[in-house]
Amino acid sequence: MDLTLYWFMFPVAICVATSAMLSGIGGAALFTPIFILVFPLLGPEYVLSSTVAAIGTALLTETFGFTSGLIGYHMKRTIDFQLARQFLKVSVPAGIAGAFLAHLVAEGLLIAGYALLVLGLAVVHVFFEYEGVPTHGQADPATAGDLRIVIDSDGREYRYRAPRAGLGSGLFTAVGAFLTGMVSVGIGEVIVPQLTKRGVPVAIAAATSVAVVIVTAVCASFTLIGQLISEAGLSAVPWNLVMYSIPGVIIGGQIGPRLQGRISHRSMELAIAGLFVVLGIAMMLVATQKLGYWGGA
Repeated sequence: MDLTLYWFMFPVAICVATSAMLSGIGGAALFTPIFILVFPLLGPEYVLSSTVAAIGTALLTETFGFTSGLIGYHMKRTIDFQLARQFLKVSVPAGIAGAFLAHLVAEGLLIAGYALLVLGLAVVHVFFEYEGVPTHGQADPATAGDLRIVIDSDGREYRYRAPRAGLGSGLFTAVGAFLTGMVSVGIGEVIVPQLTKRGVPVAIAAATSVAVVIVTAVCASFTLIGQLISEAGLSAVPWNLVMYSIPGVIIGGQIGPRLQGRISHRSMELAIAGLFVVLGIAMMLVATQKLGYWGGA
């Protein structure tokens, strides 16, 4: 095992984790295409053993980055843990179910699923603006619950009414978590829009999303990694990769919360949307190749 092979993933992981913390998306949404698209371009020695290994490694890396981010947001006192628990009741079992089924789906279909999902998310980010009022949310009275008042570590006060759980919210959360377990993306991307659209300030929504993503990703990644190890042993996990990516996301997880509020959330949404379009198209091309539609199976 070449311990220096993936050295470049240290700075890359810092950038990915910082962006994930600022936008509320899961870092695995960016790591998975890096592992599947970029690594083969670098040479055969960089290619991971399977698509499931790439997804599992992406989720495992994300787990450490979001743990670091969780600590950062907790220190800022912007996490609504009551709201997070409301989502976790649905996201954890759905995420585990998706991880279990990932091994049963063809690699080409997994990659195609990722591509379609991020292309759909790009449309959502472009055409639905969730910025809202930065400190005092304006919730729909029909879907709002108790008034919450949060004062962060900088003395900023956030007032909003906690959105009530509903069938639609639970369905979106379950689908996002299931897809996270299966293709590494989904849960973070559905939590932030649900909260901000229903009157939760962006700073609270992003921090709460991190809490939901970390627990869901832990359960899904441990399920995937556990299955990989049971089938192929410890060598199935690219340890020489995670030894660089994990320290990188831990650092990025601390940078992101410190930059929260200094960069327009709308600018981040549009940047992520543009990136998702590029990644979605590229991943779909890889999927069609693996499914045998062009260039061989």
